[in-house]
Amino acid sequence: MIDLKANPFFLKDGDIAWVEKTLDGMSEEEKVGQLFCLHGDSDDFNELRRIVEAYHPGAMMYRPGAAEKIYENHKLLQEESKTPMLLAANLEAGGDGIGNEGTFFGRQIQVAASDNTEQAYRLGVIAGREGAAVGCNWAFAPVVDIDMNFSNPITNVRTYGSDPERVKRMSLAYMKGCQENGVAVSVKHFPGDGVDDRDQHLLASVNSLSVEEWDRTYGDIYSAMIRNGAKTIMAGHIMQPAYTRYFSPDIKDEDIMPGSLSPELLQGLLRGKLEFNGLIVTDATAMVGFGAMGRREDLIPGAIAAGCDMILFTRDLEEDVASMKKGIRDGVVTQERLDEAVRRILATKASLGLNTRKKNNTLMPPKEGLSVLKCQEHITWAYQLADESITLVKDTQKLIPVDPEKKKRAMVIVLGDAVSASGKPALGSLFIEELKKAGFKAERFDEKLHGALFYKAPVKQLRETYDIVFYFANIKTASNQTTVRINWKPPMGLDAPWFVKEIPTVFISIANPYHLQDVPMISTYINAYTANEFNPKVLVEKITGKSEFKGKAPNDPYCGYWDAAF
Repeated sequence: MIDLKANPFFLKDGDIAWVEKTLDGMSEEEKVGQLFCLHGDSDDFNELRRIVEAYHPGAMMYRPGAAEKIYENHKLLQEESKTPMLLAANLEAGGDGIGNEGTFFGRQIQVAASDNTEQAYRLGVIAGREGAAVGCNWAFAPVVDIDMNFSNPITNVRTYGSDPERVKRMSLAYMKGCQENGVAVSVKHFPGDGVDDRDQHLLASVNSLSVEEWDRTYGDIYSAMIRNGAKTIMAGHIMQPAYTRYFSPDIKDEDIMPGSLSPELLQGLLRGKLEFNGLIVTDATAMVGFGAMGRREDLIPGAIAAGCDMILFTRDLEEDVASMKKGIRDGVVTQERLDEAVRRILATKASLGLNTRKKNNTLMPPKEGLSVLKCQEHITWAYQLADESITLVKDTQKLIPVDPEKKKRAMVIVLGDAVSASGKPALGSLFIEELKKAGFKAERFDEKLHGALFYKAPVKQLRETYDIVFYFANIKTASNQTTVRINWKPPMGLDAPWFVKEIPTVFISIANPYHLQDVPMISTYINAYTANEFNPKVLVEKITGKSEFKGKAPNDPYCGYWDAAF
């Protein structure tokens, strides 16, 4: 039974009346539409009108794009939709999660490295302010996963680190900042990613903790988020065998389902033991971790029957809607369960005031509000975060600070650093420019120009050519890849650090903080955590001694290897 007056809805009688009247007035077609959060893959107004008229979607999520264009799309959707829509975005690291012009404040692990809860609050404020300015009212954040396994290719920089207490503290602060700005959070990825070393985008991964271990870690975090008003939770394609067996002792191994499809985890644990009253949305159903669990025509209604209230994304919209309708006809999703899910969706909208704003024609803020994206205050905050978080993990050779006058000739070996799918720039060139401004004569490693010198020239020649070598690694965590390791160039690791005893060498990671597993021989190692435009400048200031290193590793940067510490 849903209590619309209780946490996280806190609805007044008038809002409850709107929820019930709206629900009663809906056809089955409209109710089914509310169950879907669609992927915003069109900017064509006629196509958007067709989708709203034909399918009545409850929500939509766009990937980052030009802020004004996203704003106009959101405006049209709200104007055309009879029921106000939830408009979502991945606001994990700032407003850049919806608008290309938004502030890329910092990955969650960079915020954690500051060990300053105010920075997590600021991240939430930026996400809320900038998201709301574009018309968003739903953040698919914070990530409350615990980075227990350094080999996990998808949690990594997206987490607040490996300490559950810090994860809880930072996540609560983010939620406060975001929801204060009118944007609901979606805490993810229940029942908790980061334990094994696989990616739920590519298979259903496993949280293998015991019931007692889960309660002390993930359970404590989810309980705190729920008590403090998290409006929605995202169910991941992650299995939790211990708790599944706790609620179904006789279940066969092959019948254990991931969180997005598990009645034991959704109804027994999340609704029952944790007493979550809010909306549950699946993670993206196009992921292999969802699709490989059965026939899609069964999984789509099955997720709602198991306890989710909303389906994130479709493969084919018409087909998935037809599958849901068939599931209702066949009794997989009962009318009672359908109404319960839609009631929660409507209550979430009412808790954000969307019903009142629809009536007052204020669902969208004035377009002038887009000026908040990457405003001066947010830029200042981002530089302050960089200052507080960049971490000198080790400097056993006592190389820092580096004097550009004494070690002027610098070779910079850039690893990774591709332009991102959302258009975020490569940063190696920016780092080199900052080195030059500081007084270094810096050049970038080019295999054609420098390969022979580093591979087969006399070592003496290499020593006489360069005073210092900087590695600048921007190897990004991303979905659909199975590892975040360094790949060296052939032959014989052409750009690998064989020369660390010949030339002073510094390794900087501006993304994945776990590269010491591959470069333990480098005695000076720095983690900057986030591939944004703010970190290179601050990095060079710290390397040259103009600013002290203040960051504290929120994880084990040595990856458990004893030889990586010296």
